[in-house]
Amino acid sequence: MTVLAHSADTLTRDALAVLQPGFEGTTAPAWLLRRVGEGLTAVGLFGRNIESPGQLAALTARLRAEREDLLVAIDEEGGDVTRLEVRGGSSFPGNLALGTVDDTDLTRAVARELGRRLAACGVDLNWAPSADVNSNPDNPVIGVRSFGADTHLAARHTAAYVEGLQAAGVAACTKHFPGHGDTNVDSHHALPRIDADLETLAARELVPFRAAIAAGSRAVMSAHILVPALDPTRPATLSPQILTGLLRKELGYEGLIVTDGMEMNAIAGTYGIERGSVLAIAAGADAICVGGGLADEATVLRLRDALVAAVREGTLPEERLADAAARVRALAGWTRAARAAHAAPGAPEGSAPGIGLEAARRALAVHGTAAPVTEPYVATLAPAPNIAVGGETPWGVAAELAALLPGTASGVYGNGSTAGEILAAAGGRTVVAVVRDAHRYPWMAEAVDALVAARPDTVVVEMGLPRAEPRGALYLATHGAARVCGRAAAEVIAGV
Repeated sequence: MTVLAHSADTLTRDALAVLQPGFEGTTAPAWLLRRVGEGLTAVGLFGRNIESPGQLAALTARLRAEREDLLVAIDEEGGDVTRLEVRGGSSFPGNLALGTVDDTDLTRAVARELGRRLAACGVDLNWAPSADVNSNPDNPVIGVRSFGADTHLAARHTAAYVEGLQAAGVAACTKHFPGHGDTNVDSHHALPRIDADLETLAARELVPFRAAIAAGSRAVMSAHILVPALDPTRPATLSPQILTGLLRKELGYEGLIVTDGMEMNAIAGTYGIERGSVLAIAAGADAICVGGGLADEATVLRLRDALVAAVREGTLPEERLADAAARVRALAGWTRAARAAHAAPGAPEGSAPGIGLEAARRALAVHGTAAPVTEPYVATLAPAPNIAVGGETPWGVAAELAALLPGTASGVYGNGSTAGEILAAAGGRTVVAVVRDAHRYPWMAEAVDALVAARPDTVVVEMGLPRAEPRGALYLATHGAARVCGRAAAEVIAGV
């Protein structure tokens, strides 16, 4: 009886260990602390959990009071996808801006400074960088989150990012394996499909992941995408051929494999999160990411119980669950040692805090010339928020330009807005039209064209993926919508 009880307890602890759940609020709920004490080895943080660096440090310290080697994970890419600075916008440009500069020393330094800030707040696993090659410019979910459309550029910057982040003692989680760049569907909504052949996949999608593995990436995140050339029936997250056959055996990867969010509709809407989680662990994943949308104790218990039941029913080998849990604990041990090393006297301090703005200035592309604007009207043409980015983070140039030019006026416009409305609101002011991926939204492109035709002195700022021909008296491409990208553009517009 004692052996059976111990075995059952071990099984339950292993099932908890492979989960990376989220939670609501800026303090740790009692249920989460209780489950950490029972064996939960990781938690995931989102923007809803963060108010300030001090609050975040207190939160992570409270969590680690229950378990010293707890993995605290976050989705902090910098650029458009920020959780540390969700309320004001990131101090660091994102991947496309770094790829545009194409200075791997700069990318490494930016990642190290970002890692230093995460580590100072008690975060030790970052679900970044995105190693996806953005080969489809109409990709609705990657875009500026990619270093670019060039495979080898993406590979060298992925490696530099991994090196910089981990030099600060924060584990990198390179994503989204085997590559999400050639999709035209957002996996938050449905299951994307990539119909590239094996030769193309090897020469394009897999190259940055090989570079990340060579650079020592401690974790890799799977993508919820169907790649028939690799597995015609199951998405990568649930595919033994892709996770075990390709990633483990062919590419030789030995670190932690983390799933993308299991509540995303590509999995939840097809397999369900319980069955999907069992299939993912069986396929070779080691950690189940859940909590972006489902962030309660009931979800944790549902997934724990589904894994335990699958072992008892024989659909999930017990040794596979034990191996997955052991890999999670091994990474937790690495991060604990890394925290101790970087807290020691004489530990490197990282790069200068202003490096994010420096990178944003270097990434800014400027076309045309115009006299500095003194009283602008900033018209932000805003698309519907991308779920991965979230709608709560402010973006644009209005706030940054107002800080430089107190007479700045502004308005936000959506689908259906016209150039006439914007010009009426602007009066005689110079219009600064701010767009984001204008090539993907006909209404946005049409409004900009009409503005430029009516007012040739219009300034156009593209804060997404620049594809249209430069237009307006002054055209600025920031290669991302981070706060520092807005600042770099505002400096040029104001002539400072």
